Amino acid sequence: MSTRERSRRVEGIILRHQRWGEADRLLTVFTRELGKIRAVAKGVRKTQSRKAGHLEPFMQSALLLAQGRDWWIVTQADTVEAFLPLRENLEKTGYAAYIIELLDRFTYEDGPNPSLYRLVIESMRHLAADQPFFVVIHYYEIRLLDMLGFRPQLFQCVICGEDILAADQYFSVLQGGVVCPKCSHKSEDSRRISLEALKYLRHFQRSTYAQSLAANPEEKIQSEVESIMQWYLTFLLERNINAQAFIREVRKGYSTSENNTINPEY
Repeated sequence: MSTRERSRRVEGIILRHQRWGEADRLLTVFTRELGKIRAVAKGVRKTQSRKAGHLEPFMQSALLLAQGRDWWIVTQADTVEAFLPLRENLEKTGYAAYIIELLDRFTYEDGPNPSLYRLVIESMRHLAADQPFFVVIHYYEIRLLDMLGFRPQLFQCVICGEDILAADQYFSVLQGGVVCPKCSHKSEDSRRISLEALKYLRHFQRSTYAQSLAANPEEKIQSEVESIMQWYLTFLLERNINAQAFIREVRKGYSTSENNTINPEY
Protein backbone atom coordinates (compact mmCIF):
# COMPACT_ATOMS: atom_id res chain seq x y z
CA MET A 1 0.00 0.00 0.00
CA SER A 2 2.74 2.48 0.90
CA THR A 3 4.28 2.33 -2.57
CA ARG A 4 1.10 3.18 -4.44
CA GLU A 5 0.51 6.61 -5.84
CA ARG A 6 -1.61 8.77 -3.55
CA SER A 7 -4.22 9.33 -6.27
CA ARG A 8 -5.02 7.92 -9.71
CA ARG A 9 -7.31 8.81 -12.57
CA VAL A 10 -8.75 5.66 -14.10
CA GLU A 11 -11.49 4.54 -16.42
CA GLY A 12 -13.48 1.44 -15.53
CA ILE A 13 -16.69 -0.52 -15.71
CA ILE A 14 -18.67 -1.04 -12.52
CA LEU A 15 -19.12 -4.76 -11.88
CA ARG A 16 -21.11 -4.68 -8.64
CA HIS A 17 -21.53 -2.84 -5.37
CA GLN A 18 -22.62 -3.56 -1.84
CA ARG A 19 -23.65 -1.48 1.14
CA TRP A 20 -20.78 -0.34 3.31
CA GLY A 21 -21.30 1.43 6.59
CA GLU A 22 -24.22 3.79 7.01
CA ALA A 23 -24.07 5.68 3.72
CA ASP A 24 -21.19 4.24 1.66
CA ARG A 25 -20.86 1.55 -1.00
CA LEU A 26 -18.00 -0.84 -1.66
CA LEU A 27 -17.54 -1.08 -5.43
CA THR A 28 -15.88 -3.76 -7.54
CA VAL A 29 -14.56 -2.10 -10.69
CA PHE A 30 -12.60 -3.46 -13.65
CA THR A 31 -10.35 -0.60 -14.76
CA ARG A 32 -8.21 -0.12 -17.82
CA GLU A 33 -5.22 1.16 -15.80
CA LEU A 34 -5.27 -1.03 -12.67
CA GLY A 35 -7.30 -4.07 -13.58
CA LYS A 36 -9.87 -5.28 -11.07
CA ILE A 37 -10.04 -3.23 -7.89
CA ARG A 38 -12.29 -2.53 -4.94
CA ALA A 39 -13.03 1.04 -3.98
CA VAL A 40 -15.19 2.76 -1.38
CA ALA A 41 -17.63 5.43 -2.58
CA LYS A 42 -18.35 7.51 0.50
CA GLY A 43 -21.80 8.97 1.03
CA VAL A 44 -23.30 7.71 -2.24
CA ARG A 45 -26.36 6.27 -0.53
CA LYS A 46 -27.35 9.74 0.62
CA THR A 47 -30.05 11.35 -1.53
CA GLN A 48 -27.91 14.41 -2.25
CA SER A 49 -24.89 12.45 -3.50
CA ARG A 50 -23.68 13.64 -6.91
CA LYS A 51 -21.51 10.56 -7.47
CA ALA A 52 -24.25 7.91 -7.10
CA GLY A 53 -25.63 8.23 -10.63
CA HIS A 54 -22.20 7.52 -12.13
CA LEU A 55 -21.48 4.36 -10.14
CA GLU A 56 -24.21 1.89 -11.09
CA PRO A 57 -23.44 -1.61 -12.44
CA PHE A 58 -22.78 -1.80 -16.23
CA MET A 59 -21.64 1.85 -16.33
CA GLN A 60 -18.30 2.86 -17.82
CA SER A 61 -17.04 5.68 -15.62
CA ALA A 62 -14.04 7.97 -15.23
CA LEU A 63 -12.90 7.90 -11.60
CA LEU A 64 -10.52 9.89 -9.47
CA LEU A 65 -9.21 7.58 -6.75
CA ALA A 66 -7.41 8.48 -3.54
CA GLN A 67 -5.30 6.02 -1.60
CA GLY A 68 -7.08 4.62 1.46
CA ARG A 69 -5.83 2.35 4.19
CA ASP A 70 -7.35 -0.82 2.72
CA TRP A 71 -9.00 0.20 -0.55
CA TRP A 72 -9.09 3.07 -2.97
CA ILE A 73 -11.52 5.91 -2.20
CA VAL A 74 -13.64 7.34 -5.03
CA THR A 75 -13.38 11.12 -4.77
CA GLN A 76 -14.84 11.98 -8.18
CA ALA A 77 -16.91 10.08 -10.74
CA ASP A 78 -18.20 10.92 -14.22
CA THR A 79 -20.07 8.74 -16.68
CA VAL A 80 -18.20 7.84 -19.86
CA GLU A 81 -20.91 5.57 -21.28
CA ALA A 82 -24.11 4.58 -19.45
CA PHE A 83 -25.23 1.82 -21.87
CA LEU A 84 -28.84 2.88 -21.26
CA PRO A 85 -30.39 0.47 -23.82
CA LEU A 86 -29.16 -2.41 -21.65
CA ARG A 87 -31.51 -1.28 -18.87
CA GLU A 88 -34.55 -0.85 -21.11
CA ASN A 89 -34.90 -4.45 -22.28
CA LEU A 90 -34.89 -7.49 -19.97
CA GLU A 91 -33.07 -9.75 -22.42
CA LYS A 92 -30.32 -7.19 -22.88
CA THR A 93 -30.15 -6.69 -19.12
CA GLY A 94 -29.68 -10.44 -18.67
CA TYR A 95 -26.92 -10.67 -21.25
CA ALA A 96 -25.16 -7.58 -19.87
CA ALA A 97 -25.26 -9.17 -16.42
CA TYR A 98 -23.83 -12.35 -17.98
CA ILE A 99 -20.92 -10.48 -19.59
CA ILE A 100 -20.13 -8.74 -16.30
CA GLU A 101 -20.50 -11.90 -14.21
CA LEU A 102 -18.04 -13.85 -16.36
CA LEU A 103 -15.54 -11.01 -16.12
CA ASP A 104 -15.97 -10.85 -12.35
CA ARG A 105 -15.77 -14.61 -11.76
CA PHE A 106 -12.74 -15.19 -13.98
CA THR A 107 -10.58 -12.29 -12.80
CA TYR A 108 -8.72 -11.34 -9.63
CA GLU A 109 -7.09 -8.20 -8.31
CA ASP A 110 -3.81 -8.97 -10.06
CA GLY A 111 -3.04 -6.01 -12.30
CA PRO A 112 -4.19 -4.44 -15.57
CA ASN A 113 -5.37 -6.28 -18.66
CA PRO A 114 -6.14 -3.58 -21.28
CA SER A 115 -7.11 -6.10 -23.96
CA LEU A 116 -9.70 -7.70 -21.70
CA TYR A 117 -11.02 -4.29 -20.69
CA ARG A 118 -11.41 -3.34 -24.36
CA LEU A 119 -13.19 -6.65 -25.09
CA VAL A 120 -15.74 -6.06 -22.33
CA ILE A 121 -16.47 -2.46 -23.32
CA GLU A 122 -16.83 -3.40 -26.99
CA SER A 123 -19.13 -6.31 -26.10
CA MET A 124 -21.39 -4.02 -24.06
CA ARG A 125 -21.51 -1.57 -26.97
CA HIS A 126 -22.41 -4.33 -29.44
CA LEU A 127 -25.14 -5.57 -27.10
CA ALA A 128 -26.55 -2.06 -26.63
CA ALA A 129 -26.53 -1.54 -30.42
CA ASP A 130 -28.95 -4.44 -31.11
CA GLN A 131 -26.34 -6.70 -32.66
CA PRO A 132 -27.17 -10.44 -32.67
CA PHE A 133 -27.06 -11.96 -29.19
CA PHE A 134 -25.64 -15.20 -30.57
CA VAL A 135 -22.61 -13.44 -32.02
CA VAL A 136 -22.04 -10.91 -29.21
CA ILE A 137 -22.14 -13.47 -26.40
CA HIS A 138 -20.27 -16.39 -27.92
CA TYR A 139 -17.58 -14.22 -29.49
CA TYR A 140 -17.10 -12.65 -26.05
CA GLU A 141 -16.91 -16.06 -24.33
CA ILE A 142 -14.32 -17.43 -26.75
CA ARG A 143 -12.16 -14.29 -26.62
CA LEU A 144 -12.38 -14.12 -22.81
CA LEU A 145 -11.17 -17.73 -22.56
CA ASP A 146 -8.32 -16.99 -24.98
CA MET A 147 -7.14 -14.00 -22.97
CA LEU A 148 -7.26 -15.82 -19.64
CA GLY A 149 -5.48 -19.00 -20.72
CA PHE A 150 -8.48 -21.33 -21.09
CA ARG A 151 -8.61 -21.49 -24.89
CA PRO A 152 -10.43 -24.71 -25.93
CA GLN A 153 -8.66 -26.86 -28.52
CA LEU A 154 -11.02 -27.02 -31.51
CA PHE A 155 -8.84 -27.97 -34.48
CA GLN A 156 -6.99 -31.09 -33.31
CA CYS A 157 -8.04 -33.94 -31.04
CA VAL A 158 -6.85 -33.05 -27.52
CA ILE A 159 -5.88 -36.68 -26.90
CA CYS A 160 -4.18 -37.96 -30.06
CA GLY A 161 -3.34 -34.61 -31.67
CA GLU A 162 -4.70 -35.51 -35.11
CA ASP A 163 -6.58 -32.92 -37.16
CA ILE A 164 -10.34 -32.97 -36.71
CA LEU A 165 -12.17 -34.28 -39.79
CA ALA A 166 -15.42 -32.97 -41.27
CA ALA A 167 -17.74 -35.13 -39.17
CA ASP A 168 -19.48 -35.03 -35.82
CA GLN A 169 -16.97 -35.13 -32.96
CA TYR A 170 -16.91 -35.14 -29.17
CA PHE A 171 -16.15 -32.44 -26.63
CA SER A 172 -14.51 -32.91 -23.23
CA VAL A 173 -14.34 -30.25 -20.53
CA LEU A 174 -11.84 -32.36 -18.62
CA GLN A 175 -9.51 -32.45 -21.62
CA GLY A 176 -10.28 -28.87 -22.67
CA GLY A 177 -11.49 -29.34 -26.22
CA VAL A 178 -12.56 -31.63 -29.04
CA VAL A 179 -11.99 -35.38 -28.93
CA CYS A 180 -12.11 -37.43 -32.13
CA PRO A 181 -14.47 -40.45 -32.32
CA LYS A 182 -11.68 -43.02 -31.99
CA CYS A 183 -10.46 -41.37 -28.74
CA SER A 184 -13.86 -40.61 -27.26
CA HIS A 185 -13.74 -43.65 -24.95
CA LYS A 186 -10.53 -42.34 -23.37
CA SER A 187 -12.27 -39.37 -21.75
CA GLU A 188 -15.05 -40.19 -19.31
CA ASP A 189 -16.96 -36.96 -19.96
CA SER A 190 -16.90 -37.01 -23.77
CA ARG A 191 -20.09 -35.52 -25.18
CA ARG A 192 -21.09 -35.47 -28.83
CA ILE A 193 -20.82 -32.16 -30.68
CA SER A 194 -22.20 -31.74 -34.18
CA LEU A 195 -20.02 -30.60 -37.05
CA GLU A 196 -22.21 -27.48 -37.43
CA ALA A 197 -21.84 -26.42 -33.78
CA LEU A 198 -18.09 -27.01 -33.92
CA LYS A 199 -17.89 -24.95 -37.10
CA TYR A 200 -19.35 -21.91 -35.35
CA LEU A 201 -17.11 -22.25 -32.29
CA ARG A 202 -14.10 -22.37 -34.64
CA HIS A 203 -15.46 -19.39 -36.55
CA PHE A 204 -15.53 -17.27 -33.37
CA GLN A 205 -12.06 -18.43 -32.36
CA ARG A 206 -10.30 -17.47 -35.58
CA SER A 207 -12.35 -14.48 -36.82
CA THR A 208 -12.52 -10.79 -36.11
CA TYR A 209 -15.77 -9.53 -34.63
CA ALA A 210 -16.80 -8.08 -37.99
CA GLN A 211 -16.24 -11.46 -39.64
CA SER A 212 -18.13 -13.20 -36.83
CA LEU A 213 -21.29 -11.27 -37.70
CA ALA A 214 -21.72 -13.62 -40.66
CA ALA A 215 -22.72 -16.37 -38.21
CA ASN A 216 -26.46 -17.05 -38.38
CA PRO A 217 -27.16 -20.73 -37.63
CA GLU A 218 -30.58 -22.28 -37.12
CA GLU A 219 -31.99 -22.24 -33.60
CA LYS A 220 -31.09 -25.89 -32.93
CA ILE A 221 -27.39 -25.19 -33.56
CA GLN A 222 -27.51 -22.00 -31.50
CA SER A 223 -28.87 -24.02 -28.58
CA GLU A 224 -26.15 -26.63 -28.98
CA VAL A 225 -23.38 -24.01 -29.03
CA GLU A 226 -24.84 -22.38 -25.92
CA SER A 227 -25.10 -25.74 -24.14
CA ILE A 228 -21.47 -26.65 -24.87
CA MET A 229 -20.19 -23.24 -23.77
CA GLN A 230 -22.22 -23.26 -20.56
CA TRP A 231 -20.92 -26.73 -19.75
CA TYR A 232 -17.32 -25.66 -20.28
CA LEU A 233 -17.63 -22.35 -18.42
CA THR A 234 -19.37 -23.82 -15.38
CA PHE A 235 -16.73 -26.53 -15.25
CA LEU A 236 -13.93 -23.95 -15.24
CA LEU A 237 -15.68 -21.77 -12.65
CA GLU A 238 -16.81 -24.75 -10.55
CA ARG A 239 -20.18 -23.09 -10.10
CA ASN A 240 -23.33 -22.13 -11.98
CA ILE A 241 -23.57 -18.73 -13.65
CA ASN A 242 -26.34 -16.74 -11.97
CA ALA A 243 -27.21 -14.59 -14.99
CA GLN A 244 -28.06 -17.67 -17.03
CA ALA A 245 -31.01 -18.48 -14.77
CA PHE A 246 -32.32 -14.93 -15.24
CA ILE A 247 -31.93 -15.18 -19.03
CA ARG A 248 -33.89 -18.46 -19.08
CA GLU A 249 -36.73 -16.88 -17.09
CA VAL A 250 -36.85 -13.90 -19.45
CA ARG A 251 -37.02 -16.21 -22.46
CA LYS A 252 -39.91 -18.11 -20.88
CA GLY A 253 -41.72 -14.84 -20.34
CA TYR A 254 -41.24 -13.82 -23.97
CA SER A 255 -42.38 -17.19 -25.27
CA THR A 256 -45.66 -17.07 -23.30
CA SER A 257 -46.51 -13.37 -23.71
CA GLU A 258 -48.70 -12.18 -26.56
CA ASN A 259 -47.19 -8.72 -26.28
CA ASN A 260 -43.55 -9.74 -26.80
CA THR A 261 -41.63 -11.56 -29.49
CA ILE A 262 -38.48 -13.59 -29.19
CA ASN A 263 -35.41 -12.02 -30.74
CA PRO A 264 -34.80 -14.04 -33.95
CA GLU A 265 -31.23 -14.71 -32.91
CA TYR A 266 -32.41 -16.80 -29.95
